Amino acid sequence: MGPPWTRCTILSVTDILLATDSDWLTDEVEATIAGLHLLHRVRAGIDVVPAIMQVEPALVLLDLQIGNMGGVAACLAVRHREEMGDLDERPIILLLDREVDIFLANESKADGYLVKPLDPFSLLQAVESTLATT
Repeated sequence: MGPPWTRCTILSVTDILLATDSDWLTDEVEATIAGLHLLHRVRAGIDVVPAIMQVEPALVLLDLQIGNMGGVAACLAVRHREEMGDLDERPIILLLDREVDIFLANESKADGYLVKPLDPFSLLQAVESTLATT
């Protein structure tokens, strides 16, 4: 056996951006993806585009209900900036409040959606499968 640093494995983690003003939702998402991904959070929809420019996350999770600019508007803003060439394309998953919000998710050009309350296994599966297709 060699020195301890020669036996360690470096784990590559993926950056994920979560936009929500809900602390309990942040706690659930963080508990689900901890150790596999690095979670960055913004509390306002208006901060999503600047955060993407700074962090360059592989995936964006948008809560449907964010105080000043909801997930749908934030998703459309990101897609608009991607179309303009200001941002690289990246997948977006909307976190919906109700089943009837699925229509909004489809109209917002999101890549996927989950309906709250979140099931940790469904969330992790959605995150991993979305990242695998990029």
